Amino acid sequence: MRRRCGVLGDPIAHSLSPVLHRAAYAELGLDWGYDAHRVASGGLPAFLAGLDGSWRGLSLTMPLKREVLPLVDLLTDRARLAGAVNTVVLDDDGSRLGDNTDLPGAAAAVRERTSAPLASAAILGGGATATSVGLALADLGVRRIELLVRDASRAAETVQALGAHPDGVEVRTSPLDAGDEVVADVVVATIPAAAQTAALVARCAGVPVVFEALYDPWPTPLAASALSAPGDRVLVGGLDLLVHQAALQLELFTGLPAPVEVMRRAGEQALAGRHGS
Repeated sequence: MRRRCGVLGDPIAHSLSPVLHRAAYAELGLDWGYDAHRVASGGLPAFLAGLDGSWRGLSLTMPLKREVLPLVDLLTDRARLAGAVNTVVLDDDGSRLGDNTDLPGAAAAVRERTSAPLASAAILGGGATATSVGLALADLGVRRIELLVRDASRAAETVQALGAHPDGVEVRTSPLDAGDEVVADVVVATIPAAAQTAALVARCAGVPVVFEALYDPWPTPLAASALSAPGDRVLVGGLDLLVHQAALQLELFTGLPAPVEVMRRAGEQALAGRHGS
């Protein structure tokens, strides 16, 4: 039986996940399929109900990472801590395991680019991605996290999840449009590129490590600022995160070690093709 996997979300047409997973399957000699499926908020139960025994795994993006929680049979500790699932492993007995590879993927992406000690972080945005990356940074030693958000009430789940990290993390929220300088060891952007105003980018100019969770469009204003900065300012890109979390997903789906560099090159080539470079 030919195995099937896929990425679900809305919007989904931009996703590079099919490119990465298909490249890995080809490298591993697997005749597996992996496609993108547009599933809007509220549509996940019906999609899951229609899957047959050929399905092995699902990658989830917004708005499904939290909606899937009551639809899985088991949760890993990291998915439970994050309150979000980006990976569903479909077992042959019909059971569903919910995991979150964004956490170890984000940690791996950061450590691939820098070994500097990190004690404090500023995160732009307060959704599921902010939660996952924040928890990953806590795993790396960050103990103070500031969430810069438009509406603090909408970040309540993220504040609760970060504050529940077993190592103890101080979490506070601040207005995204405040005028003060952002002071931290690392700044993480989980907001759209259009929301990265010149004033906001300027406020982040003194932060030595920039983690931009987006990979398309690229570079975002914050990423462009880091790339053009003199000295040794570090940039962790959305493709770094995507590759590392996808590699972990692939290993969960297939039981085989992921060809990380093959996946990275496939992603780089796909992005270059989109941008005509």
